[in-house]
Amino acid sequence: MAEIDFRSRIVGHGEEAPDQLLANPANFRIHPKAQQDALAGVLKEVGYVQSVVVNQITGHLIDGHLRVSLALRENQATIPVVYVELTPAEESLVLATFDPISGLAVTDKEKLTELLQEVSTSSAEIESLLTQLSVSADGMSTEEKFDEWGGMPEFANDNLQGYRSLIVHFDKPEDFDAFAKLIEQDLSPKAKAIWYPKQERISHMSMKYESDAE
Repeated sequence: MAEIDFRSRIVGHGEEAPDQLLANPANFRIHPKAQQDALAGVLKEVGYVQSVVVNQITGHLIDGHLRVSLALRENQATIPVVYVELTPAEESLVLATFDPISGLAVTDKEKLTELLQEVSTSSAEIESLLTQLSVSADGMSTEEKFDEWGGMPEFANDNLQGYRSLIVHFDKPEDFDAFAKLIEQDLSPKAKAIWYPKQERISHMSMKYESDAE
């Protein structure tokens, strides 16, 4: 059998102002608020780790509509872009299959559980997503969860974001160190958010549902 040569359709990389990127009129993805909040949390805590995809032939986005929307919302000057060259028919094919193919992947629940034990975040939005992932790793079906939880009272997780947040800027490393000493916290140079007074992080794995059934 002859080997198949997977062609590269990538023709370049760059940075673009998000307001100059053209949404694909055939995009069928709708992004609910929970997804928007989770992605915004990751972008604020980590940053971009993947470029949006633009077809140079049509100028349309093929992947990354939500990232572009969030960049516009947060007034980002540029966003990383990978350029491809596809015919309109190929563009439609990729748009129709890109995300759905990713969605066909199945979860190794044991590895997911191990991974979640290594993950921590200061973002309430990301924490909520991780908690949902830890619950999904318990192996129970939706019907089984309903049987276990049906009839139990609802509760609200209030004050996840705290009373208010304040951005503090430092001119010099010495100022950062002095601030850490002032609030009596051991701050890493990579710290992006803290609580004052200091609060212990609650592991999302501690919120994992466990059934008493034998």
